[in-house]
This record gives sequence, structure tokens and C-alpha cells, in this order.
Amino acid sequence: MSYVEVPGAKVPIRMWADPASVEDVAMQQLRNVATLPWVKGLAVMPDVHYGKGATVGSVIAMQGAVCPAAVGVDIGCGMSAVKTSLTANDLPGDLSRLRSKIEQAIPVGRGMHDEPVDPGRLYGFGAAGWDGFWGRFEGVAEAVKFRHERAQKQMGTLGSGNHFTEVCISDDGSVWLMLHSGSRNIGKELAEHHIGVAQKLPHNQGLVDRDLAVFVADTPQMAAYRNDLFWAQEYAKYNRSIMMALLKDVIRKEFKQAKPVFEPEISAHHNYVAEERYDGMDLLVTRKGAIRAGSGEYGIIPGSMGTGSYIVKGLGNEKAFNSASHGAGRRMSRNAAKRRFSTKDLEEQTRGVECRKDSGVVDEIPGAYKPIEQVIDQQRDLVQVVAKIKQVVCVKG
Repeated sequence: MSYVEVPGAKVPIRMWADPASVEDVAMQQLRNVATLPWVKGLAVMPDVHYGKGATVGSVIAMQGAVCPAAVGVDIGCGMSAVKTSLTANDLPGDLSRLRSKIEQAIPVGRGMHDEPVDPGRLYGFGAAGWDGFWGRFEGVAEAVKFRHERAQKQMGTLGSGNHFTEVCISDDGSVWLMLHSGSRNIGKELAEHHIGVAQKLPHNQGLVDRDLAVFVADTPQMAAYRNDLFWAQEYAKYNRSIMMALLKDVIRKEFKQAKPVFEPEISAHHNYVAEERYDGMDLLVTRKGAIRAGSGEYGIIPGSMGTGSYIVKGLGNEKAFNSASHGAGRRMSRNAAKRRFSTKDLEEQTRGVECRKDSGVVDEIPGAYKPIEQVIDQQRDLVQVVAKIKQVVCVKG
């Protein structure tokens, strides 16, 4: 489908989703964003749903301003995927050992490494700039500086919620590695700190929603936010790269005889800010639950823990600010999923996947998400499908 244009206060709302299917509270958030004086465009992805201030699944282009809540509190959250030389025939019938080895190598939930990971000891990991990256931590907000040691030990860890590590098989039988994570708690704390700062600024006092508070260009507050934002985005990218290196190490050890090799890594943020130019204007584009899909750029659009995912190539649709969806998108809240589904439902919906099937992950059940095939079909003018991959091992945070 192409987009549907819905009237907005300052700019039209371009939707790659059926407006009738979007929850009322999410539609109101989109209309709220369209009232902001700095907004120059708003594109809505098929996986749109309610979020803090701004919806998840929205791309907001502003001139001379940026809204922290339109980035998402897990700054830099995103995906990485790697195609391997292994095939489905190389995998054992019982995948429980492989899952256990992955869980041992990559801490999940609130877990962290006992000592910071030394990137110099990771096979194939480029550690250039590592010292400089941590040196820049001294320049971030005072409110989080005491978290330095924890941030170092959490580097290379999965986190919780909808974050995951997977071993997948594509339609042609190739084995893929995939993971989803962000900037861990350090990014969340930086985001919440800056949202609090923005809400107190005079120019934000008359906004329809205080969570849409913005920083404006050429102010100390904007400079401080941009510094911390870009550091957290880099943290998230490093975090995924280290986890992928740890995951590759597991695969090398478990499949020694097959001597696996790995293709170049595909990596895509889906909670971030980028400086981009459209219609002759330099804009700050926030993608909250959306990936960049410029012409020829590879991206990853995951489904749920039982339905598979898509590797895609962007078509460079400027009406969507060169963007696409970041996943299937939730169709019900976590609490609603827990009320509606049982562990038996989870077992049925994840049949054939080596994963947790206990009450702690019922809120991540496939039935709580929109059908991924429908989401892909709604953005055929945004991306081209390169491969469909289906998980056989899923490690949830």
C-alpha cells in the first residue's frame, strides 16, 4: 500500500497504516505531534502504537528542535543480523545446549559481566576508538556519571523486555544470527534526565502534552542533549557489536567441524536521531520504532518470538523520510497479554522454537503482536524483502 494522508494541525500525517486500526490514544499522540511549531513532517509506520509522548512507529522531522520523547527512552535501540555459512543441516536436533551456551555468554535481564568485556580479545571486533569512547563519558550529564562502572559491565549484555538473541534459518536453508538490544539502562537514564530538563524550559510550558517538550537549536540544553544522545547511540551500537562477537564465538566453538564463516553484519538503530536534508531543509529526524530505509540500505524488521523476521533493502521513499517499520509492533499491552494468554498458549505459539516457555515471557507471546506479514505488506513502497528468516533458538531478556 501507499500512505494515507490524515489532516494534522501544522503538517499532514502520512500513514502507512490503516487509520481505523490505530488505537485512539495513539492517534491523539500523532495529532499532538502535528501541533508542534518546529515539526516539518510526520510519517507513521505500519507497526504504530501508543508510547510515551510520541507513538512507537513514528518518524518526526523537525527544524531547529528535537523532542527527546520522540527518540524513545532506550536511546539507540536496534537490531543486528549476520548470515553464516552454516545451513539447517548443520544444526543438531536438540538445540537446548546451544541455547544454554548463548545464555552463558551473553547476560540477560539485569545481569552484567563480572568484568568489562575486553574488545581486544574478541575475534574480528574492531576496537579502534574504544578508549576515546569511554573517555567521552566524562562529558555526559552529571546525573549518570556515577554509573560508569555499571555501564562498562553492562556493555555486551542483552537487557530485558522485548530484547532477544536468535539463531534463525532463512527460506534457502541458511543459518542467520540476530539480536535486538539497546543502550541498556545508561541510555534510559540519560533520556529521562533530559526529558526532565526539557519539561522545565519556558518555551515548553504551553504544549498540549508535556512529554513532547523539545530542545531548540543554539541553546546549552540542546548542546548537552545532543552530546549525550550521540554517545548513547554509539553505546548501543557497540553493545550490539560486542554481543554479536560473543555470539559468533559460541557458534565457532559449537560448530568447529563446520568451520563457520560470517558475512558482513547488518546493523540498524530504530530509536535515534539523524541529521538529514529534505526539500532543501536541514532537519533533525527522530525515528522512534522505525529504521532508516534509504535506497539500497539494508534493514531488519523482526516479528515476534515465534513468527520469524525479514531482512529488507530500503527503497528510499522520501515521503516517509527514507524510513520503514522496526518490527511487527504490539497490538496489546504487556498487562493485557498476561491477562489473555497462558503458558500453554505460549507453548503452542512457539512450537518448534527452543526458548523460554514460562510465565515470565507470556507478555512477549506472538499473539500480543501484529502479524508481521501484514506489516511488511503495508510498506511495499518503503522496502524490498531480501530474505525471510525463522527462529529456531530464541533467548529472551
